[in-house]
Amino acid sequence: MFKRNQIAKAVAAAITLALFGAATGSAFAAETKWEKRHPRRVQVNKRLAHQDKRIRHERKEGELSRTQAQALHRQDRQIRQEERSMASMNGGHITRVERNSLNQQENAVSREIGR
Repeated sequence: MFKRNQIAKAVAAAITLALFGAATGSAFAAETKWEKRHPRRVQVNKRLAHQDKRIRHERKEGELSRTQAQALHRQDRQIRQEERSMASMNGGHITRVERNSLNQQENAVSREIGR
């Protein structure tokens, strides 16, 4: 019932849509990759990484007990999860207000490390 020309047009349209969808998907992936390197996110995550090293060092030196180190790591994981949640709500980045809030939380953990 369908003519060859109609079938060929339908197949061509389907291929075009598939290629467009693949190109769009890779563009979104590239955007997400870039947003992970957003300056405010980088700043927060560098602090978290530095605090992780400090906790491990203090634990190794015997200045923190295992329980204390675990509690501090847990707090840092919660801050990191909050940063990811904030970023997912804001198109892959965090606002200055959110960064300041995360920094205040990191400051509290930092003070506990240095006790």
